[in-house]
Amino acid sequence: MDKKFWITDKPLQIQACVDKVIRPEAGAISTFTGIAREFTKGKRTLYLEYQAYVDMAEKKLAQIGEEIKEHWGDAEVAIAHRTGRLDISEIAVVIAVSTPHRTDAFAASRYAIDRIKEIVPIWKKEHWEDGTSWIGDQKEKKSYEHNIPIEGGINNG
Repeated sequence: MDKKFWITDKPLQIQACVDKVIRPEAGAISTFTGIAREFTKGKRTLYLEYQAYVDMAEKKLAQIGEEIKEHWGDAEVAIAHRTGRLDISEIAVVIAVSTPHRTDAFAASRYAIDRIKEIVPIWKKEHWEDGTSWIGDQKEKKSYEHNIPIEGGINNG
């Protein structure tokens, strides 16, 4: 796979992102790995389910990469996000950022995860011991309790 920004329903490999940003002029590579956690706000999660508008999500991931290059200059970025069912402790997202110096790599990596949650059309459904719920946008500012996401938009049914 030669893409630096991708959505997949296959398990993610951290090294696959790192390999896309390694270069001689980079003295730092920062990685962020988001994992499906067992407890959210005191509720036990059994597993997560992610859906995405794949074409748009990949474009938005690439946009985030461009934003990072504009702000941090000599940065290279790779981002992968998983869809489908994720059991507890499985990897949901991997971000790798290389820069000449560590401070920029750390800052750009944090920027990337925050922007993913703001602009990328990926939706999460939590499956708890006592039921399920679409969490809404990843910043959890919009609920999908009555509007379930579907490929390319929202189903108001």
